[in-house]
Amino acid sequence: MTHGTYADLVRPSRKRDAQLYSLILIIGGSLLIGLCAQIAIPLPFSPVPITAQSFAVLLAGITLGSKRGSLCLLTYLCEGLVGLPVFAGGNSGIVYALGPTGGYLLGFLAAAYLTGLLAERGWDRRLRSNLLAMLLGNVAIYALGLPWLAVFVGVEKVLALGLLPYIPGDLIKIGIAGALLPVAWQFTRHRPAD
Repeated sequence: MTHGTYADLVRPSRKRDAQLYSLILIIGGSLLIGLCAQIAIPLPFSPVPITAQSFAVLLAGITLGSKRGSLCLLTYLCEGLVGLPVFAGGNSGIVYALGPTGGYLLGFLAAAYLTGLLAERGWDRRLRSNLLAMLLGNVAIYALGLPWLAVFVGVEKVLALGLLPYIPGDLIKIGIAGALLPVAWQFTRHRPAD
């Protein structure tokens, strides 16, 4: 059974207005992800910085849905590939995207799609299912990020350099993002009728 996402609550009914609304959400979401990527803490022992980027990716997917969430991430990736400084730490370009963190960038796309798909099935309405959706989205990021990183750092070091140091921060980001939407849905149930 398919439900609407949070972004669908105020989507205009006229097709042209709805397309403009979706375009604004997609571009706005891509810019938010790029902004959150600038909140970066480099780790001296790893080529992967700690960023707020995955928080924005998961939130974009779960609020926008699978299609708009994926388009949001594709827009973000294109912005970075053409030279806009939207990747972590103000980086951009194909060389950066093919570097050690390139798999995480692809993982962001998978995470946005997956969390969006789960939101469309109502997983964003309750705390437990929303947290699980966010966790699965985060797993998608690592599923693509770690094998790519292993090419650069070796299989024996990949968990120590690309996963373990990030788990506490990821759990905090998942907790915050996962708690936001069910609370927001509660407000929509108690909105006065127009």
